[in-house]
Amino acid sequence: MNEEIQRNAVYTTAETQELLKVSKSTLKRLLKKGLLKANKVGGQYRILGKEILRLVSPAAEKRAIHSYLSLKNKVVNRINRW
Repeated sequence: MNEEIQRNAVYTTAETQELLKVSKSTLKRLLKKGLLKANKVGGQYRILGKEILRLVSPAAEKRAIHSYLSLKNKVVNRINRW
């Protein structure tokens, strides 16, 4: 599947998994943590293209880097206090 993510399209979890090139468990984790918003329809998740695009946007990457560095600093400070 080599297609562009359509902002207003609705994707299944399998399609989203393929678009993002992530494992099933990673996709579940993204959904569970709320990093990827989805709606449940008939017991199955449906994900809007704009949510997928939001996840892979440069702004999302900057937030992820900031979160990682913040967490890293907390861990380093805690270890240094030992």
